[in-house]
Amino acid sequence: MTNPWDPLSWEATAAYRARVRGCLLGGAVGDALGYAVEFSSLDAIRAAHGPRGLRAPVVDATGVSRISDDTQMTLFTAEALRTAHARERRKGIGGAAPRLVQQAYLRWLDTQHKPGPEPRPKPGTAPSDTPQGPPHPADLSSQAWLYARRAPGNACLSGAAQGYAPDPALELGPHGRVNPESKGCGTVMRSAPFGLTRAPADRAFELAARCAQITHGHPTGYYAAGALAAIVARLVEGDSLEGAVLRTLRLLARYPGHEETSMALTAAVDLAAAGEPSAERVASLGEGWVAEEALAIGVYAALACHGVEDALLLAVNHSGDSDSTGSVCGNLLGALRGDHELPEEWVRLTEGRAVIAAVADDLAGECARR
Repeated sequence: MTNPWDPLSWEATAAYRARVRGCLLGGAVGDALGYAVEFSSLDAIRAAHGPRGLRAPVVDATGVSRISDDTQMTLFTAEALRTAHARERRKGIGGAAPRLVQQAYLRWLDTQHKPGPEPRPKPGTAPSDTPQGPPHPADLSSQAWLYARRAPGNACLSGAAQGYAPDPALELGPHGRVNPESKGCGTVMRSAPFGLTRAPADRAFELAARCAQITHGHPTGYYAAGALAAIVARLVEGDSLEGAVLRTLRLLARYPGHEETSMALTAAVDLAAAGEPSAERVASLGEGWVAEEALAIGVYAALACHGVEDALLLAVNHSGDSDSTGSVCGNLLGALRGDHELPEEWVRLTEGRAVIAAVADDLAGECARR
């Protein structure tokens, strides 16, 4: 009998691709859902949307549910990891991922300062080595909607501008150079792709934590990013969500300065087992503006609810950083269940869904190749 998780089997490849798509699309759906109520208090959300709070995506005048900087940076992360994997596979050159991720964040930063993509040369007027015709769907620099400025975090902006790429040979520990006191959720909200490359969970953890130091230097900021990547890596391989979180807690315990991240994750697991989910229980975990709180809220919502829609709604209906907590929850649920279990209508409404799917397929197609 064929092992469905044999890396050479068709079943394994199909399941893997569905989880990668699910992770990126689920994160975008949660991001867009929460972006509509980010910066609003729970009372204000309920006053605007009813006593149960927000119940469905909010669309703009063009009929789309807008994503934020969370999805923007996640896509640039995925692009860099695909390039790093291809470089290592084709040339046998490893260790370039931190530099490639840093360069990708500079490209993202460019989108925050320009009105739109550069015009493409007209056919027949460009040099022969210039690509002609329409851009590939996953060519992020060509996507006008990615140039929208959607409340990016100050540490992400200032950190990316410094052009720092962590040394991959340096032992991971509490020595962040850039924004050393910052542990904002800008680390964790972009880090799910590190868990999608089929690397072991401990390697996904280390790379995500290292690359989080490009913009944030506080250990909790980068350990939370590493923890999300490790959880996603285990989900992609078929682990349960609770099992993935508990194994990640054991991984975290190896690192000095892990305590805030570990305590937040433990609180999320305990709270999910304590009774009926509610916005008030979410509030006991914080507001999500810092990395460990965003991670904990996303994990709690994903664990506490049976349905994807209910979990995403729980993750965003609170007084805090609703798009980041929604994004983390969506990343987890998509990696756990695959894209086919995401709410179809919510995916259809999400800004840039075709490009997000193309980025996911490019990443999965590359990383499925050994």
